[in-house]
Amino acid sequence: MKFRFCFFVVTLVFLTSCANVRNPVTGQYERTVMDERSELQAGQKAHQDVLKEYRALENPSLQDYVNSVGQKLAKASHRGTLEWHFTVLDSPEVNAFALPGGYVYITRGILAYLDDEAELAGVLGHEIGHVTARHASQRATRQQAAGVGVLLANVLGAVLESKGYGGAGDLTNQVSQITAAGYIASYSREQESQADQLGAEYLTRNHYDSACMIDVIRMLKNQEQFAADTARSEGRIPPPRTDWLASHPSNDKRLEDIRQTALLHQEPKAENGRERYLKAIDGIPFGESREEGVIRGQQFFHEPMGFALTAPTGWRIKNTSEALIMTNGAADAALIMRTVPADAGATHADILRTIFNPINGRTAQATINGFAATTFVGTARVKEGGQDVLQQVDVTLLTGPEKHTYLFLHVAKSADALRRERETLLAAEKTFRAISDKDRSLARPWKIRLAAFPQGGFAQLVKRSATTLPHPEAQLRLMNGAYPDGVVKAGTKVKIVE
Repeated sequence: MKFRFCFFVVTLVFLTSCANVRNPVTGQYERTVMDERSELQAGQKAHQDVLKEYRALENPSLQDYVNSVGQKLAKASHRGTLEWHFTVLDSPEVNAFALPGGYVYITRGILAYLDDEAELAGVLGHEIGHVTARHASQRATRQQAAGVGVLLANVLGAVLESKGYGGAGDLTNQVSQITAAGYIASYSREQESQADQLGAEYLTRNHYDSACMIDVIRMLKNQEQFAADTARSEGRIPPPRTDWLASHPSNDKRLEDIRQTALLHQEPKAENGRERYLKAIDGIPFGESREEGVIRGQQFFHEPMGFALTAPTGWRIKNTSEALIMTNGAADAALIMRTVPADAGATHADILRTIFNPINGRTAQATINGFAATTFVGTARVKEGGQDVLQQVDVTLLTGPEKHTYLFLHVAKSADALRRERETLLAAEKTFRAISDKDRSLARPWKIRLAAFPQGGFAQLVKRSATTLPHPEAQLRLMNGAYPDGVVKAGTKVKIVE
């Protein structure tokens, strides 16, 4: 969690004329609003926006390693003369995505679940395929016909993809505020399948085993199964499948298709580079980073900003780049915490006027663990769809360490649910406190380390991993390609979390 109001602010680029551009993959000419020069300009501008939203991982050796693999694949692609850029993002999300013009991103989150260099090459090759086949340009042309800015369409499209599992819902409100709902979508089924095929081809050209594409898709399927199994074990409804807006092929269909593709691109002298890969990722962060804040059970710690919070028993904590969200077991009430921009006002009264513009209601001052707080319950005039709308608001403002002010918004699916949970919501925000030395020891970020797989199997391996890791055996199985019930040979080098 970056604890800020986070919206992509981009310059709209409207291209009014079309050009005929030869597609490097198919050899056919396409009517497009983005020639190669426009692609490069859009990619350069969007790249800066991506790095505002996601930090590049501060690990020069890993960045160099991933870049070397990516450059090798790109050089042998259909657009080998393009200037390519490969960046590892400091995000726990399991994903990779690309922007027009040769900008490819992969998260440290997905690196934790890949097993070797060939699988890494498979992910990068897939994203390279999107660029070489000009998929972003094709999408931009469709968006232009709908009256949407080309750069805006591609940035938001890439961000939707970058959000990974369940990310599209996180951005729905932000997207609808910027442009008409429904215009921003991910790649089509045909484009995804083509990117898979191109990825397999680029692997073969670099003497990797194209069958590793199968392992990558299987890993994505296992991620889905793990999420569903975890939800069921916690008494929650399993999340929906990750078929992006029903336009991507499901991972079941992708797995079937890529098996056929792999047979066409078999490499007799293939290598997987497992030792190189494991050495490169040894020591990288796992899960949330110190800078974003970490969840440990029912506790949330944000060491850089100097505070901690505790969720009520049975409630779930979700940490996003926009907010910290605590949700009750029935999923019908939540506490949403965000930072308040410095320019919103010098006092709590100023901030309330700036953000909510209260019409009537009651305001009360209090102190929470030594920090000044103000609650407001009443009617406010807020912006919705560009218009002023009257809404009921239940909110607390709190100024914490280093004079940072936080907004706690009480939300629910109904007035009855809010009344039922309000005391619990207030109790949760009253756990806000300055971080202690004990809290700091619990807030230590996790790291990936390497170990020899023990004779006692995963049950013994769990004892060597972080004690606060949720669902530890299932997580370790998932990280090592053995979920849900795979077998690993004793003595094999595997990943653990410390």
